[in-house]
Amino acid sequence: MASDTLVTREPEAISGLDALEIAGREKGPSRAGRLWFQTWPKLTAVALAVLAWQVVVWSGWKPAYVLPGPDVVGPDLWAYVRSEAFWSGLGTTARRAGVGFAAAVGVGLLLGLAVSSSRILRAAIGSMITALQTMPSIAWFPLAIMLYQLSEQAIFFVVVLGAAPSIANGVIHGVDYVPPLLRRAGHNIGARGLTLYRYVIAPAALPAIVAGLKQGWAFAWRSLMAGELLVVIATKTSIGAQLQYARELSDTERLISIMIAILVFGLLADAAFGAADRAIRRRWGLLDRNS
Repeated sequence: MASDTLVTREPEAISGLDALEIAGREKGPSRAGRLWFQTWPKLTAVALAVLAWQVVVWSGWKPAYVLPGPDVVGPDLWAYVRSEAFWSGLGTTARRAGVGFAAAVGVGLLLGLAVSSSRILRAAIGSMITALQTMPSIAWFPLAIMLYQLSEQAIFFVVVLGAAPSIANGVIHGVDYVPPLLRRAGHNIGARGLTLYRYVIAPAALPAIVAGLKQGWAFAWRSLMAGELLVVIATKTSIGAQLQYARELSDTERLISIMIAILVFGLLADAAFGAADRAIRRRWGLLDRNS
């Protein structure tokens, strides 16, 4: 009887807690399926935007030379992305964005850690960081031009000032929302000072820090585009400078093509930050591994 009882209870055990673990290991959708699930809404949104654009053109709201349709801009965009001017300008713009954003990350992380760990600094400049974040980046350019003239340094100055406050605020909020229980656990195992920040606080604050980095990149990209429109250096072409030239020449097809290229670059950057965010959530168990 004892053996019969054991045999009859085995299925109940497997259908209980063990079944949850087995269900968690079931194979999810394929990589191609996940890619398609993430892609088709974006493709649908692009198709609807192009359709709306064409409908506005058909309405005759503006002349064709002022607002050309997708059938005119499409070939010009294809020719533009295949041209040497595009890749040369993209190289200059990408270099400025990378250098400026890297400097902003360094400044923002150090400033955020300093403010989050010092009550005096928080009381002194905590609100100032938020005020700097809300200040339009284009408002910095008159001062930047006065200080550095029409130069690379002027653009770099504004990109860093535009992005660093957002990154610093992300760090501050991330550290502020670390549960006290984690801090006490770190203290109990002997973590102090930099060790506590490295192994306890930084990993716990990482989601907010990544969100701050993403927002900082958006501010840096906007600041850079404004800078390249205002600070045109004759010896160096860039995406922003080409956009300005297209406007001055009333070349609407090329102007819209450049705007689309800028938009695509922003979407690619957003996809990179989105992948980093999903990886963090997956590591924390907040997202299914098959997602």
